[in-house]
Amino acid sequence: MPNVKTLVQRGERFTPGHRACSGCGFPIMVRLVLKATELPVVVGSATGCLSVTSALYPFTAWEVPFIHNAFENAAATMSGVETAYRALRKKGRIDREIRFIAFGGDGGTYDIGLQSLSGAMERGHRLLYICYDNGAYANTGIQRSGATPRGANTTTSPVGRNLAGKPQPRKDLTAIMAAHGLPYVAQAAIAHWNDMVAKVEKALATDGPTFINILTPCRLSWGIDPDQTVDIVREAVNSCYWPLYEVADGRWQINYQPKEKSSYIDWLRRQNRFRHLFRPENTHLLAELQAEVDRNWESILRKCEMSLA
Repeated sequence: MPNVKTLVQRGERFTPGHRACSGCGFPIMVRLVLKATELPVVVGSATGCLSVTSALYPFTAWEVPFIHNAFENAAATMSGVETAYRALRKKGRIDREIRFIAFGGDGGTYDIGLQSLSGAMERGHRLLYICYDNGAYANTGIQRSGATPRGANTTTSPVGRNLAGKPQPRKDLTAIMAAHGLPYVAQAAIAHWNDMVAKVEKALATDGPTFINILTPCRLSWGIDPDQTVDIVREAVNSCYWPLYEVADGRWQINYQPKEKSSYIDWLRRQNRFRHLFRPENTHLLAELQAEVDRNWESILRKCEMSLA
């Protein structure tokens, strides 16, 4: 596991002074991700909260080369950068190891950028793609995305007489990426920083395309106080809504199993985006949502057991 003292000594590659909201999850995530290696890193970011708060010309919070591109093509852009790097190394014009990381929110990853991501992974570029999953198109008005949990209130799945929030379950993007047969895929969370940094280290050390999905709350769209960001992620993991696991060369492994699994319903209760579910006319949905999380958790456990067989 990563050593705290070592990480502190590596300095900052993502600096204070950005325009992210107080309590936002992605600055925590980005700072730790960039501390996971001492090698030079080139970063690309899809349009989203991360790019528009950290790189408003002529200002930048990035202490590494940074590319801001369109909503849908972060993976394609970084594929080209990685290919150019390999060509220059063959010609002897670059003689050092460089790593490449693409960041995208769930809107730019689960939905709009999925074809770009799938193509980059299938082609085999040595590239780490990180999705910072906050469960909505938070930067453009809090619309529902493929990552939005069932029952969440968003501007495009608004609560009303005929709708109790988003009616569809969230897409399992981590499993979709594992189905690509990548050498390394993982799911992580900012509350478990040591697990997250260890996974980034593994991904960057892997010779091939890698993917990590990281739970990073948007405290505005979730409806939580700024000081609750890390704690609510911890509860998401303990409730098994967001399991921590990795898939290395096809072998599934759970990285954290709660000693006492907490209630997903209690996790929902803490967020304003789900408060309508606790009205008398909607409470029947709570048991369905808890059962959905339980089924998903059992499915992952079975995959891990099969990998050990």
